[in-house]
Amino acid sequence: MQKKIVFISLVLLMTSTVNLKAQPSLKDNFKRFYIGSSLYMLGNFIPNDKNRPEYVQLNFGYRVTTKDVVSVEFKRSVYAWPIGIPFGPSFDAPGLNYPGRARILAPTIGYQRFWWKGAYTSVYALNAFEKYMDENKKKIGNGYTLYVNFHVGYQFKFFKNRIFFEPAIGCSYWPIRTNVPESFKKVEEKWNNYFIQPGLHFGYNFN
Repeated sequence: MQKKIVFISLVLLMTSTVNLKAQPSLKDNFKRFYIGSSLYMLGNFIPNDKNRPEYVQLNFGYRVTTKDVVSVEFKRSVYAWPIGIPFGPSFDAPGLNYPGRARILAPTIGYQRFWWKGAYTSVYALNAFEKYMDENKKKIGNGYTLYVNFHVGYQFKFFKNRIFFEPAIGCSYWPIRTNVPESFKKVEEKWNNYFIQPGLHFGYNFN
């Protein structure tokens, strides 16, 4: 599912940058605030996906300076496989999923630093409150996971800095993960507690 989203996003990026000129200075048309989301929400519309992510993300950011940005985000998603499985033949493969699903509600805080033109690094702390359900969608427990995400990317700006898109490479690491049901823990214990994936944020700037 995520591989399909990545492919669609790359096509959109290449299409939108055919006539893209050199990025203006970050001081051009400077706007303090933004709202945004992620192209991962496209995964909700993949037909016949047995593991539909039910993904929702809403971002709100404030530019303290032209180089420093703080943000708050809210994320909701459902997943049915160990989140440490890397992209490859094992990702979302039959027989490797959980005996059920987990739902995440994750208020998030973030900091982004621009270094040169649109090039940036960022860090996010996701406080994920998890609800675990068995194969009959019956609740079997609640848990908590702290995800720390690191991104390296570039911001493309469109329409006089009204719209932006931020493709990135990210690494998600979870140092704290509590109250995972034993049936889920047995499935995920052989996988890493980190995951490398693209970042696909977009947004709308305003004053």
